[in-house]
This record gives sequence, C-alpha cells and structure tokens, in this order.
Amino acid sequence: MTLVDIKGLDVGYVRHRRVTPAVLGLDLTVAAGEVVAIVGESGSGKTTTANALIGLLPANGRITAGSAVVDGIQTAGASERTLRRLRGSVVGLIPQDPMVGLNPTQRVGHQIAEAVKLRGLAGAAVQAEVLEHLAQAGVPDPELRARQYPHELSGGLRQRALIAIALAGRPKLIIADEPTSALDVTVQKRILDHLGGLVHEQGISLLIITHDLAVAADRADRVVVMQHGRKVEEGDPATILRTPREHYTRQLIAAARPVVPHFDVRDQVAPEPILQLTDVSKTFPVNDLRRGARGFNALDKVSVTVPRGQTHALVGESGCGKTTTLRIALGLETATGGSVVLDGDEISGLSWNRLRPLRRKAQLVHQDPFATLDPKFTVAQSVTEPLVSFRIGDRRSRLQRARELLDQVALPHSYLDRLPSELSGGQRQRVAIARALALRPDLIMLDEPVSALDVLVQEQILQLLADLQAALGLSYLFVSHDLSVVAEIAHTVSVMSHGRVVEQGPVAEVFTNPKSAHTRELIDAIPGRRVVDAA
Repeated sequence: MTLVDIKGLDVGYVRHRRVTPAVLGLDLTVAAGEVVAIVGESGSGKTTTANALIGLLPANGRITAGSAVVDGIQTAGASERTLRRLRGSVVGLIPQDPMVGLNPTQRVGHQIAEAVKLRGLAGAAVQAEVLEHLAQAGVPDPELRARQYPHELSGGLRQRALIAIALAGRPKLIIADEPTSALDVTVQKRILDHLGGLVHEQGISLLIITHDLAVAADRADRVVVMQHGRKVEEGDPATILRTPREHYTRQLIAAARPVVPHFDVRDQVAPEPILQLTDVSKTFPVNDLRRGARGFNALDKVSVTVPRGQTHALVGESGCGKTTTLRIALGLETATGGSVVLDGDEISGLSWNRLRPLRRKAQLVHQDPFATLDPKFTVAQSVTEPLVSFRIGDRRSRLQRARELLDQVALPHSYLDRLPSELSGGQRQRVAIARALALRPDLIMLDEPVSALDVLVQEQILQLLADLQAALGLSYLFVSHDLSVVAEIAHTVSVMSHGRVVEQGPVAEVFTNPKSAHTRELIDAIPGRRVVDAA
C-alpha cells in the first residue's frame, strides 16, 4: 500500500513578486512500513518537500504544480481543517530546530500530553503514556523532565522531547527532518533504532530528511538524492553507494567520513598549554516541586589541557558537561571549585572588569551562527563588532580589518554589505569565524560549529579551521558529539560522561585503543557501516 504519493510537484517562494523555484517536478512515493531517506546539501529542497506534503510551507511558499497525497487525502491545496486532521494522528513531524518546535511557555509533559489526548485518552493513562514516550525517546529521569520547561533542557534533550511528541500521536507516517543532527552518536543510534523498531513492529512509514549520507545508508530502504530542487538519483542504499550514476552523488559519498577514521601521524610532543582546567566542578541549583531545592552536579573535578597551537576536543553525550566546561573556560560561567588558567592567568572568580581584557585572548564560535548574528547587522558590522566593543581603531581601519577577515575565511569583499538572511549556513558560519578572529585571539572555542551543516559544507569549514590554525598558530577547544569530525581535526581529546572525564589523550590513541567502555560505546555507535562496506 502506498501511503505517500507525490507527482510532478513544483514548489516555490514568492520574493519581490516573483516565484523562486525550490522544488521542481518531484515524483516520490513512500509505502506503508517503508523507510525512505531524502539526502542532499542545504537548499536542495528536502525540507520544502516535507513542509509542502503536510501544509506547513511559510506564508510566501506556493505549490505551483503537481499533487501530494497522504493516506488517500490530497494535501496540495487542502483546507487547514483537513490538514489538521492529518497532523499528529496520520503524520507526525520531528522538526530540526527544537526551540522552534517546542512551546517555551508550557512544560514538556503538557506538550506531549496534548498529542496523547488527541487519541481519546484521559486521566492517569495520559501521564503514564507521557512518561513512556519520554523514556522511549531516550530521555533520562522522565518524571523530572516532564515537569521542566524547554529552556531547562539541553539541546539534545529538547530534540528527544520533540521525538516523544511525534511518537505520542501514534501516526502512520513520521517525517523526521534532521532528527539527530544535534544528538551524540549513542543517543542518535538509540533514537534511530527505536524509529526503526516502530517501522518493523507497527508498520509505520518513516521519511528521513538528512544531509548525513551515513545515516541514510544505514537506515533507509530507499534513498532519494536531491540537488537544486530536483531528484537526481534514487535507489536502494547498496545501489546508490556502489554504482552511483550522478557526479553529485559521488561527491556526497566522497565527503562521508569513515566509521573507523584514518589518523595522521602527529607530533606527540605536546606544547605548553594555553588553557588548563584543573579539578573544575560546577553545581547548579535545581528547584524540584517534589524533591525540593537540590543541587545538580554538572561537572565533577574535570581537568582539561589545551596545548598551544593545537586542537583539543571535548566529546560525549548530550548533558555530559561539554558546553558547561567550555563556558567556564571562557569565563561565562563561574566554577563551584577548581582552577582555570588562560595563558598563564588564573581567571576563576575574577570580576567582570578584570576578566574583560582577557576576553581578547579567547573567542567563541557558536553552533548556530544565524542565532548569534544580529539579523539587522551587515557582515561588515558583525565582524567589526568586537573592534567597536573594545574601541579598537577608527571606522576606516575597521573596514580594512573587515576586508582582511573576509579574505581569511574565503568570502568575497562584496559580502560585506549582505545581511545574515542573504547567506547560506556555511557562509554564516564563515562570518562567525571571521568575527571571532577580529581581535586576533590566541584561542578559539568552538561549540558544535559544523553539526547543523551538510557534509560538503562541513568539509569546507573544517579545512578552513585547519588552514587558519596553520597560518595563525591558533589553538582550538572544540566541542562536538561527532567523533568522526573530532578524528579529522583534533590532536587530543577528552571523553566526558555525566560531568566527568572518563578518558583523554591523543586522538589516535583514544579512538583506536579505547580503555573506557563509554568511549567504546561512542565509537561503535558511529553511523556509516554501509558506506564503508560499499567502498
């Protein structure tokens, strides 16, 4: 039985009274109980296809031709009333951005309960199902998490809450739009295993939208490759991987990282540290209605060293303490105990006035550059903002510095007048890196800098970071849940679990001869077995 049947679909966006095509002539089917993956780089039309299918296109989105049928109902041009009957009970959506998908004013459990109640349940049965779905989605301590608001959860936990909401309606089709891009590999494996179990046990169909060919190859019955709004290739994973017809597909395969990474032989003599954390602990107060006020130990005597001119990575599951460690290292969070030494200066407990001059030595690049770049600032204003803040130079010298910075991150000078909305994800990340370089820091801290980017753009950004390190002698503290990325860029690594460092050392040594069971679990969970087998 065919659950989804798309024929000749054209979708575009109205800009300046003209329709810009986003999807062109797409034919796509999904059978009951089938897993189909749509892969392609940013802007290929993957998400537009999913949104058009269930009537969630933005206000300027238009279906200009073709049809889209879900469970026998024509959704192209359907009324909002018809579409609402489909959403949740027939089609469950797992969006990519958890902060957009969750209501910030409602507790997580309440939002899952709404989906459960649509199936006619009431009373104690609703709460029982809420906790069940949270547990199925890999959320630890479901009772506590159900009572929390989205802002009280980590990014990974928010994503798992969205997955729980999608599962709560027990739909016939789940559309998963980059459902695990923000998750570490072990949680990613648990989530995808669970979704795969639903397919096999209950006959649910799964449409996965992803830029990660490894995930698609491991999980899908059929892979659809899209580029520039068109379907360029389609087939089972083995055929796509072994005998791809299109050059673009071969590019995607070449960019996929191996499951067992190849390690360059690196200098084993560690330089002096530029950053040293010693026995750093952090306890956050937690107000629990049932248990009263208590402390949550986010970090427990964490010691990390970043060698000068090299890259040290922090890896581990969501909530393990990676980002908290980074924030303490940057002085954005105060440690409960321990020492933080930046370039020979102890920064623990310093006042804002005494810490501010030291911020010129260390800068931060966030995971989502679109959220951290002021949408009203041009590129020139964004990259010179640190210079203005520290009152360095005049308008003319700052503009010259902006041109130098764009040269360093391989963007043309013509981009100086552009706004963030006019840039691709990779281009925005280059601007964020340029801004971090503006004050000529010695250390750059990078919090998941490529997790939201497709594999081809990931390669470009990682190569850019490596080139900048070689040219400028930069040191990096690199936070990531992607071990294959870490293997490519880092010299040394600390593996974290539940607020502690369970293993650390040179990347090659830790990843090829892991001593910790947790490290072995992380390595075993890296997707891409089919990609390797096809090579």
